[in-house]
Amino acid sequence: MITKHEIRTFLENAGIRHDDTVTIHCSLRAIGKIENGADGLIDACCEYLRDGLFIVPTHTWDKVCRKSPRYDVRATVPDIGTLAEVAAFRKDGIRSLHPTHSVAAFGNGAAEFVRGEEKCASPAPLGSCISRLYEASGKVLLVGVGHERNTYLHSVDERLMIPDRLNPDPFEITIVDYDGKTLKSPPFHTHFTAASDRCVSEYYPNYKEAFEYTGAVTYSRLGNALVYVCDCRKMTDTCRAIWEKADRDLCISAEPIPKALYVS
Repeated sequence: MITKHEIRTFLENAGIRHDDTVTIHCSLRAIGKIENGADGLIDACCEYLRDGLFIVPTHTWDKVCRKSPRYDVRATVPDIGTLAEVAAFRKDGIRSLHPTHSVAAFGNGAAEFVRGEEKCASPAPLGSCISRLYEASGKVLLVGVGHERNTYLHSVDERLMIPDRLNPDPFEITIVDYDGKTLKSPPFHTHFTAASDRCVSEYYPNYKEAFEYTGAVTYSRLGNALVYVCDCRKMTDTCRAIWEKADRDLCISAEPIPKALYVS
């Protein structure tokens, strides 16, 4: 049984500060039994980040789509597992109004951090919660999962304006806020890469060796799970350096990124 104390010790050993901004993608099953389950993990992280922000993705990209273009922040259940489902409806968090890539934020400045998400016209544009992890010098914890679940890298694609990452055919989404007020999104462009046989996130593990080389990612353990401890600024800077040299799309097949693109 993983206790709160063990979770707090893990965060300290992973180099997380009490005032950090931290987001998490997590397989609870990979960790093993946790005291009080998903709520216990959230409680422990919030208590440790007493001067910072804890952010849990509560994405709805599978349910909120062209065929079903409606997101209700009070009721739409996340698509990405138990931790997200629990975080989305906790009373001590604030869930954002982003229709497909919402997050639940806990801690100092949570309301300000999620403000304006209903204006996003794509999954992770500049100014969105996910993208602002760069400005906040945030950390991403990948617990029992790999870079294929590292949503932050979508924001890197958008920040660097990597071609062929967004569907050129937008649609409008109805958003229902906490007061039941109905809003309309801007014309919304979902993730889509014509040159790939699947979502490019499935090929984000191509970055693994580059991130290790530049120190953008280190490793720890929580229970039975391997944890990637990811520095958002370093990941972004590594990707920028790679793409400045690249002569082809590096995330449309499971092909290693040449070392020459990141080894100086």
